[in-house]
Amino acid sequence: MIKIRNATAADCARLLELIKELATYEKAPQEVTVSLEHFTESGFGENPVWWAFVAEEDNIVQGFALYYIRYSTWKGQRMYLEDILVTEAMRGRGLGKLLFDKLIEEAKLKGFNGIVWQVLEWNEPAINFYKKYGAHFDAEWINCSMEIN
Repeated sequence: MIKIRNATAADCARLLELIKELATYEKAPQEVTVSLEHFTESGFGENPVWWAFVAEEDNIVQGFALYYIRYSTWKGQRMYLEDILVTEAMRGRGLGKLLFDKLIEEAKLKGFNGIVWQVLEWNEPAINFYKKYGAHFDAEWINCSMEIN
């Protein structure tokens, strides 16, 4: 039986394993540099900056969706979906849909006016999943980032 629930601090080690699995799938395993301590503090410390849901079967976390609040000067508060992942062995069993539906429910409950995220242009399975929800794909914007050392 699959259970969707709020992530807890006790889930952080498993979540980090799954994040590393996602990074490997996205061909960037070396990019995961966050420590377990920083990750846990950021989600469950005095001032959490992220929240997550986990998909669990037989008490094993098999997937997760992690989000934070993004503020748009044009739209207001929006949910930013940082990562959603279902383990390779569990794909095709509806866990992704359960997690995404839970995100939509949470966004409505918290009064967010939308959900935004990124998907790699070559990730056809994910793109096709998001199309089922009527997602808008915006080719106009270029992603930017920089490291602060």
